[in-house]
Amino acid sequence: MSKILMIVIDGVGDRGVRTPLSTAKKPNLDELAKRGINGIMDTIKPGIRPGSDTAHLALLGYDPLKCYTGRGPIEASGVGIELKEGDVAFRVNFGTVEGEGSVFDKIVVDRRAGRISETDELVKAVNEEVDLSQFGVEFTFKRGSGHRGAVVFRGDLSDKVSDVDPKKIGEKVKRCVPLVDDEKARFTAEVVNYFVERSHEVLENHPLNIERAKRGLPKANVLLLRGAGKAPHLPKFEERFGMKLACVSGTALIKGVVRIVGGDVLEVEGVTGGKDTNLNAKVENAIKALERYDFVLLHIKATDEYGHDGDFEGKRKFIEKIDRALEPILSLDFSEVCLVVTADHSTPVKVKDHTADPVPVTVVYDDVRVDDVEEFSELEAYKGGLHRITGNDLFNILLDLTNRAKKFGA
Repeated sequence: MSKILMIVIDGVGDRGVRTPLSTAKKPNLDELAKRGINGIMDTIKPGIRPGSDTAHLALLGYDPLKCYTGRGPIEASGVGIELKEGDVAFRVNFGTVEGEGSVFDKIVVDRRAGRISETDELVKAVNEEVDLSQFGVEFTFKRGSGHRGAVVFRGDLSDKVSDVDPKKIGEKVKRCVPLVDDEKARFTAEVVNYFVERSHEVLENHPLNIERAKRGLPKANVLLLRGAGKAPHLPKFEERFGMKLACVSGTALIKGVVRIVGGDVLEVEGVTGGKDTNLNAKVENAIKALERYDFVLLHIKATDEYGHDGDFEGKRKFIEKIDRALEPILSLDFSEVCLVVTADHSTPVKVKDHTADPVPVTVVYDDVRVDDVEEFSELEAYKGGLHRITGNDLFNILLDLTNRAKKFGA
């Protein structure tokens, strides 16, 4: 059977008529659109703003409305923390706070600490100097890419607790509170608040942060926790669909999604999940992976970061950089490889966050009904033969095109 290569350009979609994607010079992406069938896609459902985690679950054939348990466990799996039953995991941002008093009295001035990239020393300090033994709780904290990380708490705990991250600058760090009237949830919130306060004390005067302040850089002096959840138990991708799955990604969250469904994460030198990632190495290794795997996910992150930063020109130029790196894709044998190029969600530069605006999708394969679309962009995709589909729809279409779909009924 043919192999499937899915290229997900994170957050590439935008709003309006003139977008970074529509104005970028992208001859390779446009050529793929000409060779394939096109459409627009709501990765979850129309009007639902997708997270990258829920969107990728949908793109891999899992219904996030039924199986999603929170971003924390996926992020933790992505950074290499092995979750056990009962563990409670959070996604973490290194952030910057200013003010006096408790960490919960201080104002968040940067949710990404200047997009700090080197956090190993800070992670080590938190792991060594924060002690939760008085609660009978253990924790594991690991860095992800850039300013990201994950923390897992192990004890008699609940995941029914709120975020600490206010998700906006100019607001105070939020106290974790129970979301249900339950003693276990109240206890978990107490543990989380202690962890955030104590880790702030450790980070505030860490030598690395003192040095950053001297250089005029924001301190990475607070851990902003969000997305509490327990590990989901999902049927494995290979058992469910009969395909061996692998991904090439520098983003812990995407690695976590793939690991949770039993796929392999291919580590590639120079792949960072940021704006400095080695795109050529990503593409080269994804193509090579088709020799060993049936379904390869190639994920590219930085377009999403430019969207969050509100940087139109940066996003446009990075799309052009992606396009140059994708040139070898045009030489694939599309009788043997079914190619998908799409996004997990839109991240418009005017909004600086994920939105429910549908994203373009192109499928290139010898057996598809090629339409009249000649450009890979948001508005042109509306004219395509796929029309408007969901992420689960796309996955089912790929199963059918590659003769893997099971008959429904007699």
